Amino acid sequence: MSFTLETIHLPHLPSSLPVHVALYRDVQNAPFLRQQLISGNSEFEYALIDASMILSRAHVFSAVFRAVIDYLNKRLKSRNVHSEIVFSFSPTNNIADSFRKFGISDSTKDLLVVKVSVTPEITHDSVAAHLAQSIEGSPVSFTDETLSEIADVAKIKKAYKLGALTSAPAGQVNGASNAEKMRLENSVIGAIALRGAT
Repeated sequence: MSFTLETIHLPHLPSSLPVHVALYRDVQNAPFLRQQLISGNSEFEYALIDASMILSRAHVFSAVFRAVIDYLNKRLKSRNVHSEIVFSFSPTNNIADSFRKFGISDSTKDLLVVKVSVTPEITHDSVAAHLAQSIEGSPVSFTDETLSEIADVAKIKKAYKLGALTSAPAGQVNGASNAEKMRLENSVIGAIALRGAT
């Protein structure tokens, strides 16, 4: 299967909780996917994230780590670990606002999908098969390079209230210097960690 689903074991988390991540471009059925989430269809229990709001792999892993730690410690503020991942991207404690800013919308074209193996039957193969039949889009590699092509830096800075940081034009993380990229990434990851501490 040429489908690019990556299965990751995050450090400091139990190896029994692998995280499956896939990235899509040009998604055609975002309204259908969003409706499955809203209706609580358990087959679509994923974190569906608007990839234009993602800076890097580290940005994703920070939010996933936060959510899984809260799941393990029975501190979830939302419905399940997958909705908690979307919530964990937010620098504020407003769940509805975090879904509006970071979650899938009807107009989402670039989509990041995250699934945590919270039960043994959730495997790399089962997730890959379900996504292959459910998502109408082009799978692309989950790399910092691909994410930097998709990221809308202006929107990300607005969501994290980082207006003072200089940046390249929207969607061009590559246009920024490495130092700028690192500053922005550190600020975003810091905001995720800080909110978790409150």
